[in-house]
Amino acid sequence: MNNNDIFKKLRVALQLRDDQIVDILQLVDFRISKAELGAFFRNADHPNYMECGDQVLRNFLNGLVIHLRGTKENPKNPMEVIQSHKPTSPSTEKPKSKPIGDKKPVQKSTLRPTGKPTGKPGFKKKPEAKPEIVEKVKFNNGKKK
Repeated sequence: MNNNDIFKKLRVALQLRDDQIVDILQLVDFRISKAELGAFFRNADHPNYMECGDQVLRNFLNGLVIHLRGTKENPKNPMEVIQSHKPTSPSTEKPKSKPIGDKKPVQKSTLRPTGKPTGKPGFKKKPEAKPEIVEKVKFNNGKKK
């Protein structure tokens, strides 16, 4: 396992983006561009692949300590910092479904009197195909019981 593999695994585990890694490296006065950083994360057979040196990884780890723990004067809680890295995703709760009988009746005044579809001229709606319901299907994979 080389430095590139360690760097990749830390980036994935801590859910860090390239700009966050550049900021972490700037905490220890180590400047690197996003392009140079991207070269570390490429496949080894790619023509722009670059070997990550000991100095880059050492500075990243030192910057990561400051980023997660903070300084003596301004300490941080590492778990709160890691939680701030996670992207905000929509809630995983299922929306409550309404019972079928609660639908409002459609009033005739809201329908178009001409019956023409809205939208582009010459646009024809395809009739909705009703899904076929398959029941009690027995699969035989060539095995005899």
